[in-house]
Amino acid sequence: MELSVRPELLALCRLPADAPWPSPPTDGSLFSVTGTGSELSVLCRVDAAPPRSRIESGWRALTVAGPLNFSAVGVIASLTTRLAAAEVGVFVLSTYDTDHILVKDADLGRAVDALHADGHSVVAPPPA
Repeated sequence: MELSVRPELLALCRLPADAPWPSPPTDGSLFSVTGTGSELSVLCRVDAAPPRSRIESGWRALTVAGPLNFSAVGVIASLTTRLAAAEVGVFVLSTYDTDHILVKDADLGRAVDALHADGHSVVAPPPA
């Protein structure tokens, strides 16, 4: 598979289930809001984390080249199995078009090396 490393540093934030949904950014950065009966989870740039939320910051996203066909089987398994063997923890986000594997920034190099070793192509953004 072909993946690209997104440039932004991300935060996963937890808000109460009845909190207002934050507005999406206009800069094209990865952003997701998921609501359940017990929480509102927001994935966003670290500097855009909602105030008064519980924040787990320092995530980087590896995005699978898409769009993916809904009949594709084993996409996440093929990636996370190799990352688990390399002892890299993940947070997974799927969208209509593709999948995003989030790893801690400190583990990004190890994750990329593990995916390369498994035959996947990983493209990093140019330095800022």
